[in-house]
Amino acid sequence: MTVSASKTAAIIVAAGRGSRAGGSVPKQWQPLAGKRVADWTCAQFAAHPGIDHVLLVVNPADAAQYASLPHESVAGGTSRAQSVRNGLEALEGRGFDLVLIHDVARPAVPAACISAVLDALRTHQGAAPALAVTDSLWRGAEAAVTGVEDRAGLFRAQTPQGFHFAPLLAAHRAFEGEATDDVAIARAAGMHVTITEGSEDNLKITTPGDFARAEKILRGHMDIRLGNGFDVHAFEPGDHVVLCGVRVPHDKALRGHSDADVGMHAVTDAIYGALAEGDIGRHFPPSEAEWKDADSAIFLKHAVALAQEMGYAISNIDCTLICEQPKVGPHAAKMMARMGELMGLRPDQVSVKATTSERLGFTGREEGIAAIATATLVKP
Repeated sequence: MTVSASKTAAIIVAAGRGSRAGGSVPKQWQPLAGKRVADWTCAQFAAHPGIDHVLLVVNPADAAQYASLPHESVAGGTSRAQSVRNGLEALEGRGFDLVLIHDVARPAVPAACISAVLDALRTHQGAAPALAVTDSLWRGAEAAVTGVEDRAGLFRAQTPQGFHFAPLLAAHRAFEGEATDDVAIARAAGMHVTITEGSEDNLKITTPGDFARAEKILRGHMDIRLGNGFDVHAFEPGDHVVLCGVRVPHDKALRGHSDADVGMHAVTDAIYGALAEGDIGRHFPPSEAEWKDADSAIFLKHAVALAQEMGYAISNIDCTLICEQPKVGPHAAKMMARMGELMGLRPDQVSVKATTSERLGFTGREEGIAAIATATLVKP
């Protein structure tokens, strides 16, 4: 069986309660290395070049938690098998050839593990990562060893578990009862599943102590980049300014080749700077007429897409507008919401604030507006 130019979906199973992990919310929504467990897990797959779509299977009771994730979601079932089937049914008929099923509680899955499963699916019906058992195995009762088991041929199963889409959906529809994972369901349907190389980093968060282990792995692997952007636009006659994507009434306008959104320009340049990709002028030369009066959202979306193509997720954005007028405070929340919408970020990942220059300089004389921005990018 050979597959080429396949369309691949990743189903992230996140409907469980995970009570053994402790905490006031299910483990997938608990903080981990500056984000949440689910944020990390989804980012690993969204950034992988072999994954075309990410689907989150969730518990509707967690709506306030998963609403901030920029991925499709579907309600889970009363069991893991039912949750996965719900995800598969939601994807049926949408052109997916391959599907990877992954536990949300494995946030540090290496890209190499994902790639190994995808590579194996070129010639196999199913593939899943695992690690050979190397420790001695005991049976025990009442804190005493009651027997020894042979470890030969035993493996510790991991996810993502990958399959050709149609056969796996058929296997789930035919399966009855409980199953520990999708390999069990696939094998019950007669599918061959090959073992790929797992990773010790691909741990599953189960108990409170696992959070510290996962954080150590994630912080050790992260490529963190900071970029800054600065922009200035002068005032000209007009009746409004556009700041961070929001039209703000004013007795002047900002002069520029595009819509002169000084805040959005600074943020865009901060992202380009973190990527070592120059500035807006490199990608959208002001000498080209097609960018005359252009919506600056075009520039920002391009910078965000470029970051994603290079494997980076935007962790947070901070933008400061420097001006005497107009007053930014009444519009700041709307600006943050608009910027977050354009970048696919949660509200708590975007900051827009303002300051004055104490009547000093060109901003103090109300000749224009300046903006400075910082962007933090992370590659897991």
